[in-house]
Amino acid sequence: MKIVLRADVEHLGRKGDLLEVTDGYARNYLVPRGMAIKATKGAVAQAEAMRRNRAARDARDREGADAVAAQLGARPLRVLARAGEGGKLFGSVTNADLAAAVHEQLGIDVDRRAIELAEPIRDLGATDVEVRLHPEVIATLHVEVVAE
Repeated sequence: MKIVLRADVEHLGRKGDLLEVTDGYARNYLVPRGMAIKATKGAVAQAEAMRRNRAARDARDREGADAVAAQLGARPLRVLARAGEGGKLFGSVTNADLAAAVHEQLGIDVDRRAIELAEPIRDLGATDVEVRLHPEVIATLHVEVVAE
């Protein structure tokens, strides 16, 4: 059965996609939950409008992410932490701490889950951290952890 997706469905497609799925999957799962409609002439035209809107929204989101990436990479982020002898921290600096520091110092709201930190920072010094602002835009954030 040909359907038009009305919402993003994981492992299937995005809103506005025209797809061929099995009759039972469409009739018993997608259509009753409002995730899809049967592909008629009008629905196909509506799907085209959805795809155009999605493309325009993605372009705006990417431009915004590029601008934020330029601001994040412009200057280093200083994070204060309590440290002992040898430069070891009491505790660690997590992605939530980095998100709060970005908001405080740069005035940019960054979701803590977008900050890709393999493991928390446990030493004083400088390090580079990647921030995924958009699926196609990854910014590098220069972090300097200094003792209080």
